[in-house]
Amino acid sequence: MSYEEWENNEEIKYLRDYLRIPTVHPDPNYEPAVEFLKRQAAELNFPVSIYTPFDEANPIVIMTWEGEEPELPTIFLNSHMDVVPVFPENWTRAPFSADMDASGNIYARGAQDMKCCGAWYMAAIRGLKRQGCRFRRTIHICFVPDEEMGGRRGMRAFFETEDFRKLNVGCGLDEGLASTGESIPVFYGERTVWRKCNRNLIDNIVNHFNSHSRLCDVGMTFRASGQAGHGSMLLSNTAGEKINYIINKMMAFRQTQVDRLLSDKALRMGDVTTVNLTRLGGGVQSNVVPPLLTAGFDTRIALDVDLVKHEKQLYKWCEEAGGGVEIDFDQKHPYVDPSSIDCNKNPYWRTFIRATCDLGLTIEPQIFNGGTDSRYLRRLGIPAYGFFPLHHHLILLHDHDEYVNAGIYLKGIPIYQRIIADLANIERQ
Repeated sequence: MSYEEWENNEEIKYLRDYLRIPTVHPDPNYEPAVEFLKRQAAELNFPVSIYTPFDEANPIVIMTWEGEEPELPTIFLNSHMDVVPVFPENWTRAPFSADMDASGNIYARGAQDMKCCGAWYMAAIRGLKRQGCRFRRTIHICFVPDEEMGGRRGMRAFFETEDFRKLNVGCGLDEGLASTGESIPVFYGERTVWRKCNRNLIDNIVNHFNSHSRLCDVGMTFRASGQAGHGSMLLSNTAGEKINYIINKMMAFRQTQVDRLLSDKALRMGDVTTVNLTRLGGGVQSNVVPPLLTAGFDTRIALDVDLVKHEKQLYKWCEEAGGGVEIDFDQKHPYVDPSSIDCNKNPYWRTFIRATCDLGLTIEPQIFNGGTDSRYLRRLGIPAYGFFPLHHHLILLHDHDEYVNAGIYLKGIPIYQRIIADLANIERQ
């Protein structure tokens, strides 16, 4: 297609309109996005429900296409409205302009993570409706807030409610990743997240919770206390010695995972535990030995790690450091079983694989590098799969000049149509 054809394409217009709405952390305003989605639902002639399980500032929007057998478990198409912060000085185009270049690259924060996915769902459904399709199962198209902060004000609050239970979800689709080659990753599980959040985002959450007289459980920070005094002395039992011991232990463990990844070419990033030192804090000036130093880590724990033993090891290192070292777990998610990828046991996976095979797609099941709201479905035993038909494309989520290519985006619409249609027509089991 030419630039003019992309420019005038209805679905590209809808995508760009959605991308221009700046639902950006640390203080996202979802009202314009909700109004946009309400207009989309009206055009599709779908009922739309707004849920606020956390508070009014964090709405969950769900459009529903009722099936011919509404008692059957439903298909849940999930995406998130929020996007991560931007550094405009590092962008060549305004981050929320949805500007399109001659190659069809549409630049905007959220172009890949993950407003393209929500727009894809609506584009696919729009096409299926125009074809006069009807399906056995009800389809819910869900748009949630706060995924980039772990979902505590979005899906994490919603999945425990009676409103969610009434949706009777049988299978969910959620975000995937672009891929530079022919194969498309499909994520059927996630590592366990223990990490330290971005400080500005934590402060924003803390302020919110404080205003509501509640506690904030927002990562993993070692807090080392020790002898304070003058910088000219060789004091014993200092916070610096302790935090240095902890950092060395954590980085040595990190190296074991790097070595494991390099030694086995069959392993992907999601198959090992990642450890990254993301923040250091403490001290007042160079000639004062401080009483407290902190080190924050982002850790994503592989599925084969015993979480109880791992936590005991962390506390053992704290003791070995000399005592006086505490751990604050700002985010400490539990282990969640991955979704089944056994075609003989799971009709949803069997249907997904058959559809992608018929479409000529090369699928590569993987454990996701990061975290998504799919973990909340999986906690309830609901199979959930992360998938983007965005292959032969640069991976740019959270990056400067994030973009999605219009031509590849349009090719993804019939892919979603086939997958959604087949999932929604699975017979009663």
